[in-house]
Amino acid sequence: MNTPQDTLRIATYNIHKGVQGLGLRRRLEIHNLGHAVEQLDADIVCLQEVRKLHRRQAQQFTRWPDLPQAEFLAPEGYESVYRTNAVTRHGEHGNALLSRWPVVTHQHEDMSDHRFEQRGLLHVEVAVQGRAVHVIVIHLGLIPASRVRQVAQLRRYIEREVPHAAALVVAGDFNDWGTRSQHAMNAIGLRSSDTVRCPTYPSRLPVVQLDQIFARGLRPLHLHVPRGRIWGQMSDHLPLIAEFGF
Repeated sequence: MNTPQDTLRIATYNIHKGVQGLGLRRRLEIHNLGHAVEQLDADIVCLQEVRKLHRRQAQQFTRWPDLPQAEFLAPEGYESVYRTNAVTRHGEHGNALLSRWPVVTHQHEDMSDHRFEQRGLLHVEVAVQGRAVHVIVIHLGLIPASRVRQVAQLRRYIEREVPHAAALVVAGDFNDWGTRSQHAMNAIGLRSSDTVRCPTYPSRLPVVQLDQIFARGLRPLHLHVPRGRIWGQMSDHLPLIAEFGF
């Protein structure tokens, strides 16, 4: 399925570093996620918890990809952009963006609010049919007060780095079990496509929408999550898909 030329299809997906389960039941899901990302058929895919490398898991799993996960997950013809948020003992992970359209520029800003959570935003400018679309991929903190400060930082970043008249999408894992982040994003001129809630977490029995897609300069059309039992097995989140009109 390809979207009409006047429609932009955006997906956001927290992939849980491509691994599911605990202990001896841990399993590598990155190969299934590759097929899943392709099935989303989105113009732009925003990803969180993406591994660049993990030396221990590369030894544990015989089918661990040789490529960093962002490059591995990119469907044929897509460009991938990755920036690290967190450096750990055995590797690093962060946000990524996969784009069917040409990438013009990209940059990263640290959003860590305290030393126990390393967070960041990835800002990518994409040329969609000759039109500039700015996309910011975020993964906010677990603590409510941290999210308030991170949304304030996001607002300042947008004011400083994104032209006021430019189309803008902000997508990712907001870690918000309520509506505070949604109201905060609305207050800075960003709107979602949702008329009803679209629960994305936990994936096996979703009850809350932790993942969000907001935009300005684009017309919200539709918001949904893919259906089917297989989606509950690849990550602890479900993907969220939004369509916007130009």
